[in-house]
Amino acid sequence: MRSWIEELAVKRPERTLFTRFIPAERAEDARGTWAAYYRRWAEVTLCNIDSRLVELAPALTRFVPPARLLDKRVYSPWTEGELDRILRDTGTDTLVVTGCETDVCVLATVLGAIDRGFRTILVTDAICSSTDHTHDALMELYCSRFSEQVEAVSMDQVLRDWS
Repeated sequence: MRSWIEELAVKRPERTLFTRFIPAERAEDARGTWAAYYRRWAEVTLCNIDSRLVELAPALTRFVPPARLLDKRVYSPWTEGELDRILRDTGTDTLVVTGCETDVCVLATVLGAIDRGFRTILVTDAICSSTDHTHDALMELYCSRFSEQVEAVSMDQVLRDWS
């Protein structure tokens, strides 16, 4: 059985972009408060984890290429400018957002999309977080505070609208 992410990617692999968070090799390699973060969570630095843990999920690698893979060293995929260039070059005006950590990486992605004026579709049943409490709080934020800028919809609705 395919995951929701696969269901989307198979529909439009050439328009799919996966982001991948790559932690620092070690705390002293990180800048600013990221160094403190990695001192606290040293077990997630590259020198302490199995390198396969930062690879794209095996079920998704078959889409790359034509799908693109964008590595990032911070929560936001927007900070280094590569995402802006890719989206500009492809004439993209709408982002369909899925992913892990509703309250961290998904949040950073959504806020950047809002700031840039993209139509932002958040697939509510294709995002998750490591804690239910913060996931629920962010879902409330997306649906209330950002209701004019974020369309929170189910995967069924996205797939139906793409048919």
